[in-house]
Amino acid sequence: MSSEIAGARPQGRLRRMFSKLSSSNEELNAELLRQDVEETGAIPIAACGDRQEVTVSGTLRAVTLRPRAGVPALEAELFDGSDALDVVWLGRRSIVGIEPGRKLIAHGRISHARGRRVLFNPRYELRPQGQE
Repeated sequence: MSSEIAGARPQGRLRRMFSKLSSSNEELNAELLRQDVEETGAIPIAACGDRQEVTVSGTLRAVTLRPRAGVPALEAELFDGSDALDVVWLGRRSIVGIEPGRKLIAHGRISHARGRRVLFNPRYELRPQGQE
């Protein structure tokens, strides 16, 4: 009987290996990002509330120049494995190091614009590249 129970559910390392093999590349990247959020002490984006002062961490998926009310604005999408938010620097056309694929930690107050979470003019720290 104990062999039936042991055979019914693979345990430990073998189970994790099968889980990883059956996961998509996107799911694996999201899991790595969630672990990075835990290591930096940041709040998962999905858990951030409106008007809350937060520290979030993730990877920039897209960076665009999108004027707002005639003022240049650099806009980036930050993804942490749980959700995404827009990071907007008003009055900036570009910032050295702000590019797709770059990891960063951002500090600021969450707001909502066009149905999405947004951080305007956050303080930020670029994470070192090449450690993936």
